[in-house]
Amino acid sequence: MLYDPINLQKDVWIVIPAYNEGGMIADVVTEVGTMFPNIVVIDDASADETSATARSAGATVLRHPFNLGQGAALQTGIEFALSRGASHVVTFDADGQHHIEDVPVMLEQLAQSGADLALGSRFLGNTVGMSQSRGLLLKAATLFTQITTGLKLTDCHNGLRVFTAKAASQLNLRQNRMAHASEILAGIRKNRFDFVEVPVTITYSDYSREKGQTFTDAFVIFRDLIAARLLS
Repeated sequence: MLYDPINLQKDVWIVIPAYNEGGMIADVVTEVGTMFPNIVVIDDASADETSATARSAGATVLRHPFNLGQGAALQTGIEFALSRGASHVVTFDADGQHHIEDVPVMLEQLAQSGADLALGSRFLGNTVGMSQSRGLLLKAATLFTQITTGLKLTDCHNGLRVFTAKAASQLNLRQNRMAHASEILAGIRKNRFDFVEVPVTITYSDYSREKGQTFTDAFVIFRDLIAARLLS
């Protein structure tokens, strides 16, 4: 299967979970829209102007009446994308860390390999502004994942992913909050999905560092990885 960017991109849906991202979501949607027209933002009961700002920037917006967490937001967005006939579903963060230029490369690798999903890897690619402590934490979590799941991954907590419709339809995320990342890993193992890792760039800014996990969240990461083992 050859990668056809013109025909493929019109059937790709970008799913962006967002919670209180009014200060960044317009820039993210605008950047994504330069390459992909189908964008759905799931506003997870934000207290700011996330919904209105995302809609003004050109995204379809779905809003949860209560805050359910990123996993639930992703599930809502994935189900919506599939209902619109998506051939591929991309999960994309709302804090500006991801680069839309990486997505066509992931789609191409997915098409060439025939895999079920492509996972972005910052450790095969590049990081900008990542602290040494965060890098050590993520590498330790990845090593733990390799040992407990048998999955040969280099980056286990990267939110930039591309799923075929088939793989996305079998996800059925049940862990509403950050445990969804580990649940996806468990799903890869359980369903025996073929996957490829693709080098991507992750950019850390003051904004994303404030929104993201801190070093003290190490227990959360390792708890989630243990949950992935139990779910598999």
